[in-house]
Amino acid sequence: MDIDTLNWKILKCLQDNARQSNAEIGRQVGISSPAVSERIKKMEDAGIIVGYKTVVSPLDMGHQLKAIITLRAFIGKLKPFLEKVKTYDEVLNCYRITGNENIVMEVVLRNQKHLESFIDQLIIYGETKTQIVLSHVIRYKEIKPPK
Repeated sequence: MDIDTLNWKILKCLQDNARQSNAEIGRQVGISSPAVSERIKKMEDAGIIVGYKTVVSPLDMGHQLKAIITLRAFIGKLKPFLEKVKTYDEVLNCYRITGNENIVMEVVLRNQKHLESFIDQLIIYGETKTQIVLSHVIRYKEIKPPK
């Protein structure tokens, strides 16, 4: 699907506020509400727009710690881990990566005791390294057109 200038403008509007109406987006980009709706539907069907979500504050939900944990899987433990990690409520994001480690995870935890318990569950799959997140520098950066 062609992502023309108008589609990029619509995507910017949605990235700024996905809850705004098609009429409001149309006013911002200079087309009708039905035309916005049709373009959004086409981008969804093409897999360019993959979903809409509510972003919840972990701190306000009782999670005092956010951490980045890397895992260097033991021989024969990577595939079992890839299935198990899907069941951990603590894991916000998990990536399979290149380099010395196989996995990097972004996790939220209630406190240090919870972190210790969570790491205890991971060490049967491999060697872990943990970094505590102090603050966000960039949060949910907008995707822009390629240059």
